[in-house]
Amino acid sequence: MLATRVFGLIGRRTLSTSACVRAHAGVVKTEDYSLPSYVDRRDYPLPDVAHVRNLSSTQKALKEKEKQAWTNLSSEEKIQLYHIKFNETFAKMNKPTNEWKTILGAALFFIGFSGLIIIWEKHYVYGPVPHTFSEEWVAMQTQKMLDMKVSPIQGFSAKWDYDRKEWKK
Repeated sequence: MLATRVFGLIGRRTLSTSACVRAHAGVVKTEDYSLPSYVDRRDYPLPDVAHVRNLSSTQKALKEKEKQAWTNLSSEEKIQLYHIKFNETFAKMNKPTNEWKTILGAALFFIGFSGLIIIWEKHYVYGPVPHTFSEEWVAMQTQKMLDMKVSPIQGFSAKWDYDRKEWKK
């Protein structure tokens, strides 16, 4: 199911970009980013421009009716006026999506895949554990470092009591 969803998203993205490239056929229309633009965002509740810029004749008539008393407007007309200014309501913006399922599924897939790689590497790539990881070897190395007085002021040897032959408390 996850693979179907991921490949579906990738396929749609590929098709949409290839269709855009073919649709332009040499004619490229650029956006003028110096003009204010419309955005639907919860942290920016009042956009700089209205959602609908080119009003139809019915929308123009509704805007004229808006200048009079609002008690004359029906609730449907008020909703239409709202949607001229804004695309989505706060309820629609706050509505949860199912995108988290895709992200969680992809993360778990990659975590599981990397776990399989680590297991495979332990058994087939690295071979047996080196002898330097044994407790006897570590004890010999520790004693050698103490005998050489490695970092005697603040480091390893500073934590060893040489008179009593034990770690300081």
